[in-house]
Order: sequence, then structure tokens, then C-alpha cells
Amino acid sequence: MKNGKLLEKQKMLHFASCTLHFAFFLTILIFTSCAASSHYQKRVTDHSRSAITALFMKQHISYLASDSMKGRATPSAELDAAAEYIARQFKSYGLQPLKGSYFQDLSYCYFDLGDNNFLSVVEGLDTKRFKLRDDFVPYDLSGSRPAEGELVFAGYGITAPEYNYDDYKDLDVKGKHVVVLRQEPGQTDSTGKMFGGKNLTYYSGLKEKQKMAQDHGAAGMLVISGPLQYNSVKPDGFSWPKLTKLLPKDALPLDYCERPEEVIPMVQVGEAIIKELFVSTDSLKHIQQRIEKNMQPESFPIPGKILAMNINFISTPIGARNVIGWLEGGDPILNKEAIIIGAHYDHLGIKGVHQQGSDYIYNGADDNASGTTGMLAVASAFGSMAENPKRSVIFIAFAGEELGMLGSASYVRKPLWPLGKTAAMVNLDMIGRNDPDFLKIIGARQNPALRKIVRRQNKNTEFKLDEGKREGMFGGSDHISFFNKGVPVIFFFTGLHDDYHKVTDESDRINTDKAARVARLVFMTAWTAANQDKHYKIVKKGD
Repeated sequence: MKNGKLLEKQKMLHFASCTLHFAFFLTILIFTSCAASSHYQKRVTDHSRSAITALFMKQHISYLASDSMKGRATPSAELDAAAEYIARQFKSYGLQPLKGSYFQDLSYCYFDLGDNNFLSVVEGLDTKRFKLRDDFVPYDLSGSRPAEGELVFAGYGITAPEYNYDDYKDLDVKGKHVVVLRQEPGQTDSTGKMFGGKNLTYYSGLKEKQKMAQDHGAAGMLVISGPLQYNSVKPDGFSWPKLTKLLPKDALPLDYCERPEEVIPMVQVGEAIIKELFVSTDSLKHIQQRIEKNMQPESFPIPGKILAMNINFISTPIGARNVIGWLEGGDPILNKEAIIIGAHYDHLGIKGVHQQGSDYIYNGADDNASGTTGMLAVASAFGSMAENPKRSVIFIAFAGEELGMLGSASYVRKPLWPLGKTAAMVNLDMIGRNDPDFLKIIGARQNPALRKIVRRQNKNTEFKLDEGKREGMFGGSDHISFFNKGVPVIFFFTGLHDDYHKVTDESDRINTDKAARVARLVFMTAWTAANQDKHYKIVKKGD
């Protein structure tokens, strides 16, 4: 028994010894790992400080916001010069062209009326031809193609289930032209029970009506200013420079180059066509009155008439480009995913009318030579690291942001890297003004994993972070194009100021030390994200 107890005691002592050795080994391992992590973080932080300096920011901001760039309007020769400059910087940092080029043409075009626009109504052997401008005017939203078919009056052209209202109920419009009224019913109802009363709902919008007609299979759409609401039924449509002397020749609509081929033709028609279809404007007014009285549709086919029309636009590409360079990731699996770092490089151009000797150039130093330079600084820092990150990194200078995010919208419409393989998008716009320690992080609450990275890396830059409201996403820059496509985003922004969109937004007003600090935080954030084997989730409401 004594020998057995002794043996058991020896086993227990051996187990305790092994446990102590394992705990000691684990402690050493954790300590070593923490030390390695700390050393790695220090290396990344030190590199950001040496690679991203106030001098770097000053040099590039001063060039991009110089008078010689004349405000970098989209499009302009100066914007093209800025694009070439950015591409040269990308190349010098070791970034490669994506899909064989540093440039991506914007997928936007200007549209003007062509020479072959017509509208006619055939009844039996009789053909009535109507005049462009006097009788009909194409909308800028119109499709550009011929269309022929029977005619159907579809009331206000609305299907609104929540109001139990449907102008298309039991109405066959496939392959036919729908005739619809502007606005919506119920505007005389002060209670607002139907639609919005005097406050129009989105159902009243022409784009929504056009989509509704197209969804129901219509071939084309004729829009009428209803005599119940309007004193004049003159066809205004869109104010095309060719149809009026009041507008400059370049006052043309801008849209996706392919868009007019995708949608149905849509024109506004005037009194001559109203009489052709309804006998008189009074008879159409009576129809409207019945709709208003009963709040029920009054849709019906228009018998015996065939309408033929051709809407012809001439498209001209906008002639501006995104500038794109990329760094391939070092991990054979993670390099199939990418982090995008972007900033818009365009601004407002010059004043068309100005007094001699006055400042007329919108230099756009903060908006957004500062963000563009920050993006270049981050690209330079990535390119000069001893090793590539695990994920690929794409740098994009967007054109056309001031015209409505045209560059980023073009990219997400025709992405050069699959959006499903884009782990995150980091945006820089206006990063060089206001309180030296203030920095707004838009998208932080919607992207908590990215916010966590920013907060951790900010220990090295010590900004007072403003993470925005608890709900909603501010959409005033290129990040919103990506967010709307389901890509997690973080937007670095130092706020508006009195020089915003004024000729006084000059480079000598930029705090280059602050801009460099922002760029360092962006670099450390992006570098961390580019080395994580992690996918970031968007949440609708931040905590």
C-alpha cells in the first residue's frame, strides 16, 4: 500500500511539473507573440511617419490646386493633365495598371437631339404628323429608339398597392403606348388620405411612371399636363438647346451612355395631340374630375389609332477618366480579395463670368486635392513597404464627383475587380482643415469591424474621432456608390468650412500636418484590413 501511494504521489508531482512547464511555455509563447505583434505595429507606425510627411502633402496639394490646373473641372484639359500626373505617381510607387491601363473612361455621355425625331398618328388611311417642339418634346429620360403601337390611356400611370390604387388594373399595355397625366390624384384632398395630398409622393415622378409603364410592357409613353392642374398644356418636356435660344448649346443632359437604349421612349405632348386622342382638352378634364371625385382609375384603350414615333439622341462621351493602380497581395488565397482606397481629384473649374483682375479659379485645395494627395501618400507608403500585404490593394482617383459621383458610379457599374471580392472601400475627401485634432469617420457605425481597426490605429495619431449619427449614411462623396452595392466603407473627412466650393479654397489654407496625420491613419487602417483574413459586415444601425 505504501509503495502504491508513493507511486501515485510521484505521478501527481510529475503532472504538476508538466503543467507548470506548459503554463510557462504558454506564457513565453503569448509574451513572444505580443512582443512580435507590438514590434510589427511599431514597424508599420514608424513607416507611416517616415513615408507620409507634411512636405509630401504640401508638394502634391500645391500642384493639384495650382492656378495652372484651373479647378480640374469634369471634363477639361486640366483634369486630363491631373490624371496623367496621378498615373505617373502610381507608376513611381510600383503600382501596376489594372486590366492593362491606369485609366478607366467614365461610362457617362452628354445627350442631344438628333435629326430624326418624329411622331405621327395613323387612323385607317389617314396619317397625321406632329411637329417637334410645337406638339411634342422628348424628355431627357427618354429612350432613344423607334416605337409603334396602339394607344392606351392609363390615368396617372400609377400602381400603388398601399393606397389600393392601380391605373393598370385589367389594362393590357404590352407593346402599346401609354398616355399618362403628370403628378398624381388626390391633391385636392386636404386630409392627405390618398397619396400625399398637396405633398406629392414619389409616385408622381416621371422616372417612376416611366419604370411603371416599362414594367407593364409598354412600348412608349406620352405625358400630358392635365388641364385640371395646369393652365397650359404646352409640351415642355426637356429644355433642349436646339429647341430654344434661351440656353447655351452645352446645356445638355448627362447620363449613362447605355441608358437611353435600355428604357422606353417618353415624350410630353401638347394640345394638338390631346385633341387627336381625346377630342378636346375639356373631355380630358372631365376624366380627371371623375378620378378626383371617386379616387378610382379611369383607364381605357384608345380605339382605332396607331402611334409611331422615333426618338433619336446623339451621344457624346463625357471625356473624363478614373485613374487606377493596384498592388497585388502576397497571399495566394487572400490576394483574390481587394481593399479599395479612393479619392476624387476633380473640382468645379472656373467662374464663367467674373470681373477682370478678380479670382475666378475654384482651386479646390481641400476639396479635394487634400484627399487625392492623402490617397497618393497612402499608395506611396504601401509601395515602399518591405513586403506586400496579404490582400490586393486598389487605388482609385475618381473624376466627376462634383457632378454627382460620376466616377465612382461608373466604377461600380463596370467594376474592374469583382465587388463581391472587394472587402472594403476607404474614401478620403477634404482632410486638411478645421480643428487640428478633429476627424469625422463616416460609415463607422455601419461598419463596426472597420471602426474597431480605426479606433485601435488612432492610438498612434490621437484624433478626436467623430463617428457621426447613430442612423443613416451620409452620401456626399464617392463611398456611397460602393455602400449602395453592399461594400463596407469608411470615409475620412475633416468637415466643411467657409471656403467650401469657393475660390478661396487655396493650398495655403491647408493644415498639411493634419492632412499627413489623417493619411497615416488611413494607411495603418488599410494595411491592417489588407492583412486580415476577415470579412466585414454592414449593419443598418450602429450601436
